Amino acid sequence: MQQEQYVCLVCGFNMVGHYPERCPFCGAKREHFLTAEECSRRFTVRETEVRSGVSCLRSEPALGLEHSAYRIHTGKREIWVDCPSSFNEQLRPATCITFTHHHFMGASNMYRDHFGATVQIHELDYRNNRQMVEPFNLGTTFQENFILDDVVEAHHIGGHTPGFTIYIFEDVLFACDYIFADAEPVKFNPFGPQAETKAGGYRMRDLLEGRKIATVCGQNYVEDYSTWRPKLDQLLGS
Repeated sequence: MQQEQYVCLVCGFNMVGHYPERCPFCGAKREHFLTAEECSRRFTVRETEVRSGVSCLRSEPALGLEHSAYRIHTGKREIWVDCPSSFNEQLRPATCITFTHHHFMGASNMYRDHFGATVQIHELDYRNNRQMVEPFNLGTTFQENFILDDVVEAHHIGGHTPGFTIYIFEDVLFACDYIFADAEPVKFNPFGPQAETKAGGYRMRDLLEGRKIATVCGQNYVEDYSTWRPKLDQLLGS
C-alpha cells in the first residue's frame, strides 16, 4: 500500500509517510502542503532539451524552490540526475535516479515504484540525514566515485553537504546548486559550511582541468562553461 505523501509549495520538498506541522526542510506550515496526488494534478513536469542526449526536468508552473533535475540518455539507459518534486507518469521511464545531495529528493520514491528505477545517493548524505532520507526507501548508497554506462562520471566533492556529488557526461557538467551562478554577486551555496564548500570548489576545479566542458547544468540555470568557469575562479580567488 502506498504511503501518504505531501509536497511543500514553498520549497517543493516531499514528505513521505506523515503529515508534519512544518516542512522538515524549509519550516513552512502545513497549510502550504498539497497531497502528492493534488500536486500531480496542479503541476506538470516539462522536459526541455539542453543538447542532444541531455534534457532538463522541472515542474510547471514553478514549484517553490524546487531544483531542476536532468535526464541523460546514454544510449543504454535513461539516467536522471536528481528528481522532480511533482510526479508525472507521462515522462519517459527513468532507469536510474542518482542524486547530487539529499536536500531535494523530489518524488523519487514514486518514480522508482512506477518505472522500476534504481535510486541512489552518497552514503555520507544518507548516514548524516537519516530522518530526512530514510522515508524515500532508497535502494542503494555509494561511497566511491563511479562511472555509469562508461559515460556518466560521478565525483564526490563534499562541501555543501558531506556527500555532495557532481556528474559529468561528455561535455556537460551537472553542478546542481553548488554555485549560485545566476546570483549577483555570484556565490557558493550559502546554506552549508562555507569553508568546506569552498574546499569542495577547489576539488571541482581540479576535476575540470584539461576537460572540454561546454555546458553547466545548475539548480535553475543552464550556462555556457565559458561564462560559468570565470565565476568559479572568482569565488576561489584566482
